[in-house]
Amino acid sequence: MKTIIQIPCYNEADYIAETVKALPKRLDYIDEVEILVIDDGSTDNTAEVARQAGVDHIVTLPNHFGLAQAYAAGLDACLKLGADIIINTDADHQYQSDEIPRLIEPILEHRAELVVGDRGVSNLEHFSPSKRFLQKMGSKVVSKAAGIEIPDATSGFRAMTRELALRTNVLSNYSYTLETLIQAGNQHARVAFVPVKTNPQKRPSRLFKKTSNYLALSGATIMRAFTLYRPLRVFSTISLFPIIIGVLLGLRFVVRYFTGGGEGMIQSLILAAILLIIGFLTFLIGILADLIGFNRKMMEEVLYRLRKDQSQKQ
Repeated sequence: MKTIIQIPCYNEADYIAETVKALPKRLDYIDEVEILVIDDGSTDNTAEVARQAGVDHIVTLPNHFGLAQAYAAGLDACLKLGADIIINTDADHQYQSDEIPRLIEPILEHRAELVVGDRGVSNLEHFSPSKRFLQKMGSKVVSKAAGIEIPDATSGFRAMTRELALRTNVLSNYSYTLETLIQAGNQHARVAFVPVKTNPQKRPSRLFKKTSNYLALSGATIMRAFTLYRPLRVFSTISLFPIIIGVLLGLRFVVRYFTGGGEGMIQSLILAAILLIIGFLTFLIGILADLIGFNRKMMEEVLYRLRKDQSQKQ
């Protein structure tokens, strides 16, 4: 059994050597352990420092595409290299490497296909109270979208099986953490969370500069993923608002009309009709999106089979 530890990097020359050297070279019940670095268009000498630190493979992206695409490029490379288990960790040595055996244990015991390290975000000292609150609320929202209980949605310390990696499609340009959890939940994959320890923070997060920016990007990612996998529910819920208001306005007109006070209220009747039409059209969009969703599932199955066939030929 082969395990590859992948590390997405962008200008991490100051930290990557420490991270690589801390990673285990051997793991119980694993025949081979290799390290892969994805250099996401770094402008410093991240790749050279990683090479000197002893990594086995380096994938160099021509431009800076962002964390999500670097993660996806790493998955593709790991599959081509024949990985049975793929572990992802951060380049700034945020996660303690001696937790890796615990991370892959549920996979080795066939209890999970995806295992995420739970940092205990509500107790992390270097998180501000507002960030702790946002992390907890974000995890609850992602839990609803994924249909599974998620204690730490933004943790990048995770391990997955080869089979699940073949079925994973990263579409976001922002972060893979939320999208892949929602995707795994809707694919009915077995997901486990294990408590892990973290190292003291070395630098602020580069993923977002402001809380408002984080909220906007994360919210868009969650909404996009939720709409992708549950379109009928999303559009049905949206359609309820104009339909309910339209019905109330229509009833108001009917009551006034039959009680002799309906003169001059034709505007309410017109508005009610417009709202009902909008609500009905929104519901029809949901049905159409749901039908398109079946086509997407077939395309995902075709892509999975192509990936599997290509990986077997490597």
